[in-house]
Amino acid sequence: MFLATGCGKDKDPPRAGTITINNDLVYDNTLQTWIAYGFLFSEGKIVSNLESPRPDMILVAFEADGIVTKIQTYNDKGSFYKIGEYPDAASAIQTFKNLTSETVLQWADEADAIEPNQIWIFRTSNEKYAKFRTMDIFSEMRTGSAYSECTFEWVYQPDGTLTFP
Repeated sequence: MFLATGCGKDKDPPRAGTITINNDLVYDNTLQTWIAYGFLFSEGKIVSNLESPRPDMILVAFEADGIVTKIQTYNDKGSFYKIGEYPDAASAIQTFKNLTSETVLQWADEADAIEPNQIWIFRTSNEKYAKFRTMDIFSEMRTGSAYSECTFEWVYQPDGTLTFP
């Protein structure tokens, strides 16, 4: 007779998906500080800037003849490389699906003035890579401050190569 028992192994984090991040700051009364939330590719989830590890990417927005939305990182090195901008979702989706390998010519410090239908390569602080496709950007003024949301599709490559499945 055999007894089946459950294994306590944790589920592996997702390596691809769709997520929405925003630039909302939350004030923590206990810590007396502002908290920003961003996306951590290695865990496939939204985390705060107070967690360890911190998010790979955070969204920032400011008003300058309209709302400008950027994606920044806590890395001390360039981490963004724009593959391109596409006129519609269909061509961006096709390019994203076909992107299996890339040679990066020069990394940028931020993803500047993001718009829908852009494709980017991202380099994490520990030299792992992700590709992401911006799908939707929502921006508005809220109580005198610029607010933005960015929805993107992503694929994370944890083996340290720029070859995507």
